[in-house]
Amino acid sequence: MFVLEPKRFISVVSGLPRSGTSMMMRILEAGGMPVLTDNIRLADSDNPNGYYEFEPVKHLRQDASWLVDAYGKAVKMVYRLLCELPLEHEYKVVMMSRHIGEVVASQDAMLRHMGKDKGTPTGKVAKVLQSDLDRVQAWLRSRPNFLVLNLNYNSIIGDPKSAASELNRFLGGGLDTSAMSGVVDLSLYRHRQL
Repeated sequence: MFVLEPKRFISVVSGLPRSGTSMMMRILEAGGMPVLTDNIRLADSDNPNGYYEFEPVKHLRQDASWLVDAYGKAVKMVYRLLCELPLEHEYKVVMMSRHIGEVVASQDAMLRHMGKDKGTPTGKVAKVLQSDLDRVQAWLRSRPNFLVLNLNYNSIIGDPKSAASELNRFLGGGLDTSAMSGVVDLSLYRHRQL
């Protein structure tokens, strides 16, 4: 059994929607890290293992008091909310990336399942998303209380053991890397761009 030492930072999993953030939360949970999730948003065909969302994250600007209880835990938030995190805390951010064409294709599929049509050309969406993400990445680099590990969804799928080892080092050790790498499910790798 793996026992984590108390951590002096908050672990944040972030990235574009549909970039593998839910998979990363599942990986961390399997490794023994407590995760902040409320299971309000239920698993569905787009995320059959769950979304790992935590409702207070959506109201971060109005109320960040929950962060004091987030030390030593992992919480998921969309990349834009990272700039709302109070600067008095220490964060280790696992920033997920994925081939931008796959992200947009996955987002399109999810919108179709929800009965919504974005109506915006795919190329334009990809360009806007990438530009926005680059802006947030630059902001993170300018903040001394943020350490960032950039991980690529496509690379994790290809070599989950290496990704688990890198994560374990970044987050201070003590995680069960074997259990972490065992979480990766190739059958959920949809919307591939070759």
